[in-house]
Amino acid sequence: MASINLMEAFQEFRETESIDRPTMMKVVEDVFKTLLRKKYTSDENFDVIVNAEKGDLEIIRRRMIVEDGQVQDPLAEIAYSEAVKIEPDFEVGEELYEEMDILDFGRRAILAAKQTLASRISELKKNVLVKKYSSRIGEIVNGEVSQVWKKEIMLIDDEGNELILPKSEQIPQDYFKKGDNVRAVVARIDPRNTNPAIIVSRTSPLFLAKLMEIEVPEIFDGLITIKKIVREPGERAKVAVESYDDRIDPVGACVGMKGSRIHGIVRELKNENIDVINFTANIQLLIQRSLTPAKISFMNLDHDKKQADVYLKADQVSLAIGRRGVNIKLACELTGYEIDVFREDEEQTDEYDIDLDEFADEIDEWIIDEFKRVGCDTARSVLGLSAAELERRTDLEKETIADVIRILKEEFEKE
Repeated sequence: MASINLMEAFQEFRETESIDRPTMMKVVEDVFKTLLRKKYTSDENFDVIVNAEKGDLEIIRRRMIVEDGQVQDPLAEIAYSEAVKIEPDFEVGEELYEEMDILDFGRRAILAAKQTLASRISELKKNVLVKKYSSRIGEIVNGEVSQVWKKEIMLIDDEGNELILPKSEQIPQDYFKKGDNVRAVVARIDPRNTNPAIIVSRTSPLFLAKLMEIEVPEIFDGLITIKKIVREPGERAKVAVESYDDRIDPVGACVGMKGSRIHGIVRELKNENIDVINFTANIQLLIQRSLTPAKISFMNLDHDKKQADVYLKADQVSLAIGRRGVNIKLACELTGYEIDVFREDEEQTDEYDIDLDEFADEIDEWIIDEFKRVGCDTARSVLGLSAAELERRTDLEKETIADVIRILKEEFEKE
């Protein structure tokens, strides 16, 4: 038989739904033209015809009929005596079209063509997947947990594509087992050897932004815009929103009646506290709002250095700093200013104080930095808090805190 049925010869490619027919036909044509070049050194006088509907493939060879003894190029010409054996009516000067039997290429060549075709189609599938998900970066996708490994989880989307959710892109409280449905945002495409990996994330600010877009129609409609989101996944997030319609309260619209809109998002994010604040170009007011729930007494701003010294009453300091310093860290990220927190009564007292940096010869620099991180820049700001409170706020050991308190107290006793 001079033609073969592709659907039977290459059954594994029958359900290649992601690749359109013209592309598939071009791939098959290229593969068999490569086969022809290997056998005849050129494919110039061959036509590869692919019937996409039936899955048939035909290879037609074209040669010019010349007088016997006048054949100069056997690939492009055929002697008259040979041509009439194929069809007696042929005459010199006519073009002979001969249908070739694919089996003439030999079993080994056909197997090689099959492997090449498999490789090309696999490459096409990858390209189609990459192209599809490149345009979906920033979109929320749903996937079912297929495999759970130590450093990542494999999800399968609705179309059977594999998605990767690394441990670093999971909320610390996340726990998934095989069969669970997971929502995440498409973060990026990572090249892994020859296989591109679609990376999804649950820690990205984009994930929170898209969840809010789903829950808050005004965001979806463009009446409210999200100016910036900063997150400490699983703990706290701050979202600055702005309304283009004076009649709409952006914070109220995002939170919903009795928190109805935000509650679903909080549950999805494993009880992450979400502070929604009104965005403003007034940096002083933005800093004040970003330190929610703390109430600020007053502040000093240095716009050139992007530095803000914020003064609060003693009972507001811990609220401004937040658990493990998360609140103040997010406020700094949201505003773009370095915010230092001070107790209001410390500024108003004439009591002698010493900067913590003065103790660098007795206290390790990293320990001083840890105290500064939670708003304790001076000796009295450290001594003003109990050991238990310092242990709660910082990541320091009880013994380390005790040593620091001892060193600071000894310095004041000398004075």
